[in-house]
Amino acid sequence: MSAKALLDANPTPSDDELKEALEGNICRCTGYQPIITSIKAVLKS
Repeated sequence: MSAKALLDANPTPSDDELKEALEGNICRCTGYQPIITSIKAVLKS
């Protein structure tokens, strides 16, 4: 949901903006890089 809100406000975020948008989420399984990579893949499609 954080990514959706960011992309609604900024459809071309930088990596730093993606990281900042995800700061409030806790991910213990894989860290944040796979999430950021996935968001960037969606943006390219």
